[in-house]
Amino acid sequence: VQVVDEVLRDWVNTHGRPPQAHEQADMAHAQAANIHSACLQPGTHWVLADTTPLVTATYSELYFGDDSLWPWALDWQRCCAQTWLMGCDLPWQADGAQRDGPQWRARADALLRQRLQAAGLHYRVFHGSTEQRLAQALRALAPLGAHTTDAPHLTEGRVPWHCDSCSDPDCEHRLFGRLLAHR
Repeated sequence: VQVVDEVLRDWVNTHGRPPQAHEQADMAHAQAANIHSACLQPGTHWVLADTTPLVTATYSELYFGDDSLWPWALDWQRCCAQTWLMGCDLPWQADGAQRDGPQWRARADALLRQRLQAAGLHYRVFHGSTEQRLAQALRALAPLGAHTTDAPHLTEGRVPWHCDSCSDPDCEHRLFGRLLAHR
């Protein structure tokens, strides 16, 4: 397994500021290049990326009104086996010079979901504590043939949804289930 960190974090630490509008495309391409490089490492079966160019496209639109990165970022994302989003149910935490607050997190999350849905790209949302999110991620990997000794309950095939392990009372699974039931 190769883990790819967020390019933005290193960039902000190096430059002491968030990237400007004219630096967004380079940021997105650097993230994609790091992920691609991880995929090419000998013996690599899985690559887990903290983020992809989608997030750069999101912030480029939110902060600078520039939506030009979306077509490329969405096409790039189609190459990924799965797209995961983290729910906004945990309290927001400051993260140096690169996070602006819970209102921006909610706006970024909404825009990212809107763009993924409009592009027809499936994504999963994980909620709950770190441990609950890890369990959800392991279940999400099971259909792709992931087997771990830490999670013996994983099997190939369909993964059942476990709402009882979701900490969000308005979780999307239940919400959409109720909506479909009323059709």
